[in-house]
Amino acid sequence: MDTIASLFSFITWPVSWVIVQFHKVYGAVFGPDTGWAWGLSIVSLVVLIRICLIPLFVKQIKSTRNMQALQPKMKAIQERYKSDKQRQSEEMMKLYKETGTNPLSSCLPILAQSPFFFALYHVLSAIASGKTIGVIDEPLLESARQAHIFGAPLAAKFTDSAAEVAALNASLTDVRIVTAVMIIMMSASQFFTQRQLMMKNVDLSVKTPYMQQQKMLMYIFPVIFAVMGINFPVGVLVYWLTTNVWTMGQQMYVINQNPTPGSKAQDSYLQRLLKSITQHGEVRGRRRKNIVKVIVAKGSDRNENERRFFVGLSKAGFAAQADGTVIKGDTLVAEAEGGAAARRQQPKRQTKAQRQASGVQHPVAKDAEEGDETAAEEATTSLEKKPQAPDTTEAKDETKADTPQRPSRANSGGSRQGKSGQGQRKGQQRPKHPSSKK
Repeated sequence: MDTIASLFSFITWPVSWVIVQFHKVYGAVFGPDTGWAWGLSIVSLVVLIRICLIPLFVKQIKSTRNMQALQPKMKAIQERYKSDKQRQSEEMMKLYKETGTNPLSSCLPILAQSPFFFALYHVLSAIASGKTIGVIDEPLLESARQAHIFGAPLAAKFTDSAAEVAALNASLTDVRIVTAVMIIMMSASQFFTQRQLMMKNVDLSVKTPYMQQQKMLMYIFPVIFAVMGINFPVGVLVYWLTTNVWTMGQQMYVINQNPTPGSKAQDSYLQRLLKSITQHGEVRGRRRKNIVKVIVAKGSDRNENERRFFVGLSKAGFAAQADGTVIKGDTLVAEAEGGAAARRQQPKRQTKAQRQASGVQHPVAKDAEEGDETAAEEATTSLEKKPQAPDTTEAKDETKADTPQRPSRANSGGSRQGKSGQGQRKGQQRPKHPSSKK
């Protein structure tokens, strides 16, 4: 570790200068030789570095999401060119270039932070060995060696011997308890950060090897930090614990405010947005309008969370617009408030017999129900004036009487008198149709 730290000795002077400037501020409040003054100086160094790294963090988020979206295409390329590794690499680079994705972007914050981490380790190691470094002169060196955090010196390590700890005016028990607790907190914060990324901010609709790799790193990273932590000075543990807590809080903010499409975090965010729109009747905030605008522009490519959000808007009586705003639809509001009953209902289609029956009976029944006696009397009078249908039995008899009887075969040899004195014609006579003229 000392060899690696010496490689970044060129940055030890800026790091030591920043720590000394913060120490002047906190020393005026807590005292120059206290652990609070030196510890808060290290914490402030972390905050300053992480603020400077925010643009890289944003780029890391975009790169990570692009890598997640490209996993199906990458897998297809690997299967297609599995026998040609060179062609496979060429197609991968072509895919990265077309989509503007850099696989190393997800590692940029860690890579950019590493020089400061090793420079701080180099400064604290020099303090432990009693050597001046950077802008830390003899008085500042002596003050830093006397600073303790919960009884543990800033330069002490878990693996130090009792004699080395005694040279820093501390006990080995205090040093090991403090360093063990800080290592556990450091590993736990790393595990929680990776876990919330996997459980909440990953598109669950796409199952790729990338998700399995992230799940493995969720368990491997805490173990690595725990093993490496026993060789870190207390000051470096303060630095690393602070940066882990910062990363965890920063990621929680990103997950809640700008979640990955298709993830559980996006579903929770859209439900909160739907509740806000329902309460206030509008989309509040430019960032929220941009999110609604992007979802509207997707059209049929929306995921399940986004479709559920639009269904909720429709039920609440709102319609999203292309500019990210929402408008209130009167028809949708009527449906949501039970106004559907006010709409005109189409009558059911009736048969001819039902229409004839209703034409005779319905006016009387309706008027009787409404108590309109005048209408009832008119309907009754109209029924009385209507001619009665003839009796069925008598109609049948009359039909039989009017219908000519077909002569039997016994009389088939008779003659039939023709018109205008024509002669008789032998043979079977056919009866005339009732409608024919005689």
